[in-house]
Amino acid sequence: MSLRVAMLSVHTSPLHQPGTGDAGGMNVYMVELSRALAEQGVEVDLFTRHQDVGEPRLTDLAPGVRVRQVAAGPRRPVAKEEVADLVLPFALGLFRQERAYDLVHSHYWLSGQAGRIAAFGWNTPLVHTAHTLALVKNAHLAEGDTPEPAARIDGERRLAAEADRLIANTADEAEALRGLYGADAARTQVVRPGVDLRTFAPGPGRDAGRAAARARLGLPADAFVPLYAGRIQPLKGPDVLVRAVAELLRMAPWLRGRLLVPVIGGHSGAGERGTVGRLAAELGVTDVLLPCPPVRQERLAEWFRAADVVVVPSRSESFGLVAAEAQACGTPVLASAVGGLPTAVWDGVTGLLVRGHDPVEYARRLLWLAVRPEARETMGAAAVGHARGMSWRTSAARTIDVYEDALAVRERAGLRRGPGRVGQGRRHAPAPAAPLSWRNEKAVARV
Repeated sequence: MSLRVAMLSVHTSPLHQPGTGDAGGMNVYMVELSRALAEQGVEVDLFTRHQDVGEPRLTDLAPGVRVRQVAAGPRRPVAKEEVADLVLPFALGLFRQERAYDLVHSHYWLSGQAGRIAAFGWNTPLVHTAHTLALVKNAHLAEGDTPEPAARIDGERRLAAEADRLIANTADEAEALRGLYGADAARTQVVRPGVDLRTFAPGPGRDAGRAAARARLGLPADAFVPLYAGRIQPLKGPDVLVRAVAELLRMAPWLRGRLLVPVIGGHSGAGERGTVGRLAAELGVTDVLLPCPPVRQERLAEWFRAADVVVVPSRSESFGLVAAEAQACGTPVLASAVGGLPTAVWDGVTGLLVRGHDPVEYARRLLWLAVRPEARETMGAAAVGHARGMSWRTSAARTIDVYEDALAVRERAGLRRGPGRVGQGRRHAPAPAAPLSWRNEKAVARV
């Protein structure tokens, strides 16, 4: 029997289109990691809140991977700030599953709260991946952006203290968990995310591949194309790019005739719709911006191949999957030196990093890239090799090590019977969860 994992994502579904609403890199992370885990013998059920009456309760995502919709709250999307009130109903819905699980892996702090309850009720280890941290985000807020609430910070502190294992995307994130949240270093493991190297790959010959991608997308062959892909929200910094484009045209007005800046993504958060367009109009750069809706991964790879550089001006970023995916397509990256981006981008080799969010600094580097096509080609070639070292297969193998370590520690402590290692024959199945009654519902609520 394979290892059976309940993977939790309360506020956003793995089935949602990345780049829209609250769906982003975490959604890609869960889907790709689950597929890679299943290829290595782990059975994964991805649990999410049932938001749409038209969605089936059970979806086969890939061999060994299923998405299970849990009834909790209204059958419609709700603001992320309201999801906290649905965590307990979601957790209780998990206990109504007819299956038993060896381990719970939660993603984001809201899922972590449900994961604490589920792991307690099922007597299994809890592995948690934060993806973003409130204290880090609050330290890098855009002007006028809303800070993360104290309830989230408290919830993240409890997870840092109580989860059997914490998975950080980078060493910097692991240090933030230890330094800001007091996480135990022995329980904090670094597992770098991967890239779908089958989808994100360069074309046949960099020049030919870029020309063919531009022809398919209807883009001018001779344009200078810096591209943005991500949610339209202050944290991701699309405003930094728009201001940088305005500065670039002040520095080099002759570029206006050949500058084209695709902005691929949907608006996320109240009041964000139209903000980039309004800023572009104020700065007089609407004519060079090309707003595009979010696209599927295969189409996104085509956009990356067509671009001269992908710009990732995030104010906070746990890793930066867009940066890794762009490099896998052979395109250099211009990114802010925050969070995991210095890990994803090799400064001066596969792209350029900017400290701070001064649009002038971004504009200077964009101009440098615009007039040096040979540097773009050299960086693009190096980027492909750099990205090849970031596969989901490797990420899954290291994640399995974290799972088995957490299970082994519990077994040695006598907290549960050992499951054995993946692929080593049959093992004892975990005991099923006790049936719910009003008494143990109240007990679970106190966890």
